[in-house]
Amino acid sequence: MKDATGELSMTAIAVVAIAAIGVVFTTLIWPNIKANIERNTYCSQAYNCTGTGTLLDCTYVDKDNNEKDIKCPKQDTTVK
Repeated sequence: MKDATGELSMTAIAVVAIAAIGVVFTTLIWPNIKANIERNTYCSQAYNCTGTGTLLDCTYVDKDNNEKDIKCPKQDTTVK
């Protein structure tokens, strides 16, 4: 009986650990990944980029045909 209880508690610890990792991923890591994907998508469709430095002020049109202002990183246009 002691072996069964030990295995049950190890299973419970594993389930709690997996749940904790899932919570950390969905609250801390996933929003950054999602924001990066959205920014890259929007910046690839951006036009009218102005400014100096590493971030440019750009405009893009969303799926509802609304113009939105975003900041995009300056693209390296040199050919290697």
